[in-house]
Amino acid sequence: MTDTLKSKVDTLPQAPGVYMFKDASGEVIYIGKAKALKKRVQSYFTRQLDSKTQAMTAKIADVEYILTPTEAQAQILEAALIKERQPQYNIDLKDDKSFPWIKITKEEFPVVSICRRKKEEKADTALYFGPYTNAKLLRQAIKLIRKIFGFRSCRKLPKKPCLYYRVNLCPAPCAGKINGRDYQRVIKEIGLFLESKYSDLLDELSRRMKKASQEKEFEEAARIRDQLNALSAVAAAPAISSGINELEELKNLLQLNKLPLRIEAFDISNISGQQACGSMVSFYKGVADKNNYRRFRIKTVEGIDDYKMLAEVVLRRYRRLIEEKSLLPDLILIDGGRGHILTAARVLRGLGLAIPLISIAKEEENIYINERMKPLKLDSGSAALNLIRRIRDEAHRFAISYHHLLHRKKIIGK
Repeated sequence: MTDTLKSKVDTLPQAPGVYMFKDASGEVIYIGKAKALKKRVQSYFTRQLDSKTQAMTAKIADVEYILTPTEAQAQILEAALIKERQPQYNIDLKDDKSFPWIKITKEEFPVVSICRRKKEEKADTALYFGPYTNAKLLRQAIKLIRKIFGFRSCRKLPKKPCLYYRVNLCPAPCAGKINGRDYQRVIKEIGLFLESKYSDLLDELSRRMKKASQEKEFEEAARIRDQLNALSAVAAAPAISSGINELEELKNLLQLNKLPLRIEAFDISNISGQQACGSMVSFYKGVADKNNYRRFRIKTVEGIDDYKMLAEVVLRRYRRLIEEKSLLPDLILIDGGRGHILTAARVLRGLGLAIPLISIAKEEENIYINERMKPLKLDSGSAALNLIRRIRDEAHRFAISYHHLLHRKKIIGK
């Protein structure tokens, strides 16, 4: 193990999360989960290993990690990342049918359950998520999913609602309390959760809450609000990788004069121009600094105009810092494309500021840099891109959570 890798391993937190080993080329070769990241990762270099694990360990040149609130959620994220990345040394996990899976049947009101083996018969049309390495943790995760969404688990629909309906853990399709279309939507949301696509899920629920509010379905709006609150807590879990090393890579890629220790990121949230608001999150040394988060209710813009809303929020933020003679950030990140970065740049010039400025486009995840015409395309496994994604996602989550709060005050009155 090199001195650089040893230093990274020694500074890992003793907390639940997912770790990713990379080889010298930056390719992810293994993904695992842990209750205590530092202890688990150190064990690869301090204990006797079998020949296959030794071969893998010899290739490890770097390690990244993502923190989660619980070990159960780490297991969900681990499976999603393995499915996405297909690491070389996770092949046993991908192929071994003895691990538990989450099974969702293919019918009008699908059953969600844990199964021991994924069937290979052509007639089996069920959806499978996994496999998961720990059945106990999987049961804990299923309890969390059921508490947030509610789903059917009975093999045959009973004639009347059971206890699960009375404790809000099942929407009771057996009694006609939910139709097939709405139940399928619940299943889609569970799928997004199991794939750790929290941002997409929050967006979907936000749209549904807005629609319920407009149609004066206040009970449904309140139910979705509670889902959003629960999911926001999950999505807001600290996600920290290799701190300073990410910042070093980002500095070099953007050709910055100094390390971007303080990064502030902006996002705008509005649906049909209503209850528009902006968020600003602050990261210091790659870690979320929630004491310096700020929320902005849009005051000067009518209708739908993201550019003008962004201009208002950026102006209010940095005009205030100038007036208070407070420290300015080392880098500003905007959620958006070229038009968004040009908008923010005009505001900063008007204030006489020359803070480095970048934006990240949603679809291709191109990085736009102020005063450069062509965007920067980073490798999907880049530590710098992972840092940008993490900050962008947190700004998005924070904006949505404030948007929900404004809607709750206006529509539900709570």
